[in-house]
Amino acid sequence: MKDLASHIMDIAQNSVRAKASEIEIVIDENLAEDRLSITIRDNGCGMDEETLKRVRDPFFTSRTVRKVGLGIPLLQQNAERTGGKVNITSEKGEGTVIEAIFGYTHLDRPPLGDVAGTIGLLVMANPETVFRYSHSSPKGEFHFDTEEVKAILEGLPINTPEIIRGIEEMIRENEKEIKEI
Repeated sequence: MKDLASHIMDIAQNSVRAKASEIEIVIDENLAEDRLSITIRDNGCGMDEETLKRVRDPFFTSRTVRKVGLGIPLLQQNAERTGGKVNITSEKGEGTVIEAIFGYTHLDRPPLGDVAGTIGLLVMANPETVFRYSHSSPKGEFHFDTEEVKAILEGLPINTPEIIRGIEEMIRENEKEIKEI
């Protein structure tokens, strides 16, 4: 995957397939500690211990349409290339938390990519799912929550093209304000 937004999309789609009704995406940029972390937390079906042990194996997948599952192994490889790591915790029936930590300034760290577009696509394709997105850096932080947007919309569908464009624009503007580098 060429950027971190692609990893976010992949993991969030796994959460959707796990029947999560709430998905939280947190990005924390910390140049002073030379760390970029991405955490994706869901309330989906979770994984049992056996699945959790195998989820990093590229030749394991719970999906039936293909025989490999490269998302988490590629995320782990990208994190480890920068001196980082991937932590995964999950409990059957409770949900999953995936945290990927990257060396912020490491030459091999993929760029963040179009996170606003990723969040927009997730909301458009899954309007019934609650998405919470937080992004922080030493310059500030911002939060996005589909429940808050739906309350403002007073019944209008959140996944209309005009609303999605507005969401993406709002996220991009906030990202510019807190951009570290």
